[in-house]
Amino acid sequence: MSETIFSKIIRREIPADIVYEDDLALAFRDINAQAPTHIVVIPKKVIPRVSDASWEDQSLLGHLLLTVQKVAQEAGLTNGYRVVINNGNDGGQTVDHLHLHILGGRKLQWPPG
Repeated sequence: MSETIFSKIIRREIPADIVYEDDLALAFRDINAQAPTHIVVIPKKVIPRVSDASWEDQSLLGHLLLTVQKVAQEAGLTNGYRVVINNGNDGGQTVDHLHLHILGGRKLQWPPG
């Protein structure tokens, strides 16, 4: 497994606008925002992509979704938001560390892209 920018953010080697942190997860504002609110939630445990998660990770995966809920609430996304998990190259994943995008702050269109 190669080093990713997210591992460096977790270790505070690269600055980030961190909006939430606990023992298992970290959330920060995306520097390439695709919506007025664009926050990325990552596990501190390195899992390259959702397809690499195992049954042993089920509690962590649930924790990530509940973290999304908490962070979205704290960000004031009361009219709704979108949660995106890209998986692999064809899925648009650019960093090999599982991450969940929270997009909101405007009416989002469908299909997304």
